[in-house]
Amino acid sequence: MQVTETLSQGLKREFKVVLPATELEQRLNDELATLKDRVNINGFRPGKVPVGHLRRVYGRSVMADVVQNAVNEANRKIVEDNSLKLAFEPQVQFPENKEEVEKVMNAKGDLAFTVALEVLPTFDLVDLSDVTIKKPTAEVSDAEITESLERMAKQNRSFEPKKGKAADGDRVVVAFVGRIDGAEFEGGKGEDVRVELGSNTFIPGFEEQLVGLKAGDTKLVKVTFPTNYLAPHLAGKDAEFDVTVNEVEAPGELKIDDELAKGFGMESLDKLKDAVRSAIQRDFDAQSRRKVKKELLDSLDSKYSFELPPSLVEQEFAAVWSQVESDMKSNNRSFADEETTEEEARADYRKIAERRVRLGLVLAQIGEKSDIKISDDEVTQALIERVRQYPGQEKQVWDFYRKNPQALAEIRAPLFEEKVVDQILSQVKVVDETVSKDALFGDDDGEEASSEPKAKTSKAKGAKKASKSE
Repeated sequence: MQVTETLSQGLKREFKVVLPATELEQRLNDELATLKDRVNINGFRPGKVPVGHLRRVYGRSVMADVVQNAVNEANRKIVEDNSLKLAFEPQVQFPENKEEVEKVMNAKGDLAFTVALEVLPTFDLVDLSDVTIKKPTAEVSDAEITESLERMAKQNRSFEPKKGKAADGDRVVVAFVGRIDGAEFEGGKGEDVRVELGSNTFIPGFEEQLVGLKAGDTKLVKVTFPTNYLAPHLAGKDAEFDVTVNEVEAPGELKIDDELAKGFGMESLDKLKDAVRSAIQRDFDAQSRRKVKKELLDSLDSKYSFELPPSLVEQEFAAVWSQVESDMKSNNRSFADEETTEEEARADYRKIAERRVRLGLVLAQIGEKSDIKISDDEVTQALIERVRQYPGQEKQVWDFYRKNPQALAEIRAPLFEEKVVDQILSQVKVVDETVSKDALFGDDDGEEASSEPKAKTSKAKGAKKASKSE
């Protein structure tokens, strides 16, 4: 086998591979000789089938295997002999001339093909000792605990029948039939449905029109479905509901005491307060981590500039753009609604794709140099957490990931990235900064967006990650 490099331009490489007809013939005969001992053909004793007969019967299928094995061998040889790190799977191009192909399949002509590669860029890791990262921290206030307890008590309080008109905060038990353009629609009918007035859990405008009604009243409620409604066929549509109020209920007293705590499995109110404080603190810590990571990735992005493998960028852009289009469609939005054009949006999101690829390569090299590993136990624990998100489907989800290495890699990747981020944080200066809750969570979307180019299509949630696996 002869391998000759024919192109070395940037990250692109091309090689011409030639396997002479004589060697092709030898490989074919070797495969047929091996096959002779494994096949049973009528009229021949096992192991006694002439190679010529095997060639007539199985020649083309065996030659196809020979060619595939030659391609695999060539790819390995190219990578190993040139110490290459591939960015993408090798692209193999065979001759298109049918006569040449027939000669190869009959071992009468040389097997010649080209292998096109994209390699990973080489770059030096930069010194990060001059990087300072601010870590926002916020304390959980007593007022926040009280607010959470009031919300929990409100969700668990009882309602009692009430005479007279329904007021904001009351609950009404209703039956309704919905119509669009005079026709009933799927999901638009309900019986004995409890609606808490002022909870904003129904279509905007629905609850407000029930205020002032009493048991036995009927009313024609007119509303408009939101443009981003989950059911696309209803989004933005005007609807009318014939509503009958069966009962009006008033909320019971809001009690925050030991009995409330016991309802949540806690032995006392003090224990419940401690649990609430811990839960809120975990939310604060998670948000702090997100902001620290965003600032760190911004710093990394500003320090690196190198050529990116075009295929990786295209693959990442395709994933980002697919999410953009999906989100805009589900939200019934257009590029004009976002005050941009498709061309401008594509340019913005291509920059996002480039950033993801660049940061992914940087984090991968830092992780490799630091010898960061993810153990099987860590992957299993993360998988268990993922499975728990699908109650009732645990076995199916577990089997899906265990049988799909690529899906399992999606579990491993963020674990690796978080370890790399921790490694980088140990190399930079991290300064704690006490902030308010509003400052910690304020402008959250803006914070995410600012870690990437300013894309105008704000509804595209799928493009709000700083790196591929983040």
